[in-house]
Amino acid sequence: MASCNSGPKFLKNFWIPNHVLVPDSKVEAGEINGDGPNCPVLVFVNSKSGGQLGGDLLKTYRALLSEKQVFDLGEEAPDKVLSRIYATLENLKLQGDQLAIRTMERLRLIVAGGDGTAGWLLGVVCDLKLSHPPPIATVPLGTGNNLPFAFGWGKKNPGTDEQSVVSFLDQVMKAKEMKIDNWHILMRMRAPKQGSCDPIAPLELPHSLHAFHRVSAADELSMEGCHTFRGGFWNYFSMGMDAQVSYAFHSERKLHPEKFKNQLVNQSTYAKLGCNQGWFLASLFHPPSSLDWSVAHAYAPPTRLHPISILHRNMAHLAKVKVMKTHGRWEDLHIPSSIRSIVCLNLPSFSGGLNPWGTPNSKKRRDRDLTPPYVDDGLLEVVGFRDAWHGLVLLAPNGHGTRLAQAHRIHFEFHKGAADHTFMRIDGEPWKQPLPVDDDTVLVEISHHGQVNMLATHDSRARSVYDPSSPYHNDVEEDDSNDEETAADEFRKFGAADTFKIPDEVDLSHLS
Repeated sequence: MASCNSGPKFLKNFWIPNHVLVPDSKVEAGEINGDGPNCPVLVFVNSKSGGQLGGDLLKTYRALLSEKQVFDLGEEAPDKVLSRIYATLENLKLQGDQLAIRTMERLRLIVAGGDGTAGWLLGVVCDLKLSHPPPIATVPLGTGNNLPFAFGWGKKNPGTDEQSVVSFLDQVMKAKEMKIDNWHILMRMRAPKQGSCDPIAPLELPHSLHAFHRVSAADELSMEGCHTFRGGFWNYFSMGMDAQVSYAFHSERKLHPEKFKNQLVNQSTYAKLGCNQGWFLASLFHPPSSLDWSVAHAYAPPTRLHPISILHRNMAHLAKVKVMKTHGRWEDLHIPSSIRSIVCLNLPSFSGGLNPWGTPNSKKRRDRDLTPPYVDDGLLEVVGFRDAWHGLVLLAPNGHGTRLAQAHRIHFEFHKGAADHTFMRIDGEPWKQPLPVDDDTVLVEISHHGQVNMLATHDSRARSVYDPSSPYHNDVEEDDSNDEETAADEFRKFGAADTFKIPDEVDLSHLS
């Protein structure tokens, strides 16, 4: 099918008129069909993703489409590109340019990279508040590729030849639009009494948390003596041993980038680090009972492969957790003592395509008021895991983790005593988070932020609560994203140019 569609006539469906891409230029005769392109696309490629694949894919797209509509994210940030092109489109619209109007109405975006790269573009589209926000298709060039997999674009790195790219473009043209929730995360901690107030190096922080840039002092949510950090995510927030393993992987990749050029090798290394970090032996290192720490040492003395000093204790010992299941009412969430990892899920894809929530049966739905994991219902699924063996149940039919709750908001509160740090992760980007050493508190709060449009294939695993075939599509509660109308505008942003900077020194190959 791809080979017969690879001619100029088929590719014209995706071309964007030159006068849209280059202001003040003229429309060339025969350049675009009279009614305008059926599926105009802007393509963003992280040329450093997937080893050599990103660079090869960039060349192929530029060979098939206009070079002016294909962008290397290492050379130009998406906020600048979209701001410039939409400014031109709006100007042409005011002039009554029908070709520009139809281009804006039909425009679709393609982003090629890991989950971190895809999240970057989604955040930009969310924050720019474009007059006609375009839906987004994702090309899997990372290691986990949870976003592409959830919406049917696959999880294996794609081919970079012309036939593969034309086949992908054909899917983009046929794809349906589907909204996806995005989530705001707020973290607050006491300023250190001495030394830098950045507890860890900037490159070890996820870019989706603004690289821990300070928020405005005029922000009414700021507290005296505290630093407040903000960001957002699309797929998941997790903390515990799974984040610790991810942190070890990213640290190793920074030290030896030459060893991480292949998706299969990356996944194999990830599994080995899971063993080395003790994720499979967590119950041995940290029994769920209230064993004395010295007794745990006697059970499993620390070794080079199993550094017990940094292995995670049970989540119930680390944090108090509250959830908001119904708007305006917080309630304590009970965390079983055996749980060593908590995942707050937005999509039915985690760790390379696994679905930790699964689909609750009718009895669970009735008794615990649980629903299937929809991507646009304003709810996060909160799942717990005991260890890696527990995670392996996801490979079995109907397997799932420990379902803890579904919530509109989630609040984590960490106090002194349980540990001096924990590991956290947002959409594949891990970091090591210091915990209170004095009588202070570290707060993390997650709340619904808004929605953007994704493109989904017929193989999409993501499901909409508004789909008429869904038994719950009539039971959606009102969106609470506007509950805090008095919050500073900065609260509402986590992707655009002014609030979402990728530092120049950050290697884009590390965006998962």
